[in-house]
Amino acid sequence: QVQLVESGGGSVQAGGSLRLSCTVQGIRFNFAVFGWYRQVPGKERELVAILGTNGYTSYADPVKGRFTISTNTAKTTMYLQMNSLRPEDTSVYYCNLNSGGKDYWGQGTQVTVSA
Repeated sequence: QVQLVESGGGSVQAGGSLRLSCTVQGIRFNFAVFGWYRQVPGKERELVAILGTNGYTSYADPVKGRFTISTNTAKTTMYLQMNSLRPEDTSVYYCNLNSGGKDYWGQGTQVTVSA
């Protein structure tokens, strides 16, 4: 059974930093795409950042230069380092693994940024 378990959310003041982690269990892959998404109530889930096992990365425009997606060497944990946080970054953040044409999701973690 594939499980993605997130940690690291919380509350921070504007300008602060947080690092989200997501541990991937129960799956092996040669190629996959790791991703972080976020969603606020009443809006669609939106892409924040993706990282392919081939090293390809892409970031949403609002987070470019502030957020960094990465994995550990074994590719069993993905991270989202968030710097210079803004109130508009407040959201529930979800990690995602796309492998073999299937999407797997974490449970979501709340990030709240106060002005």
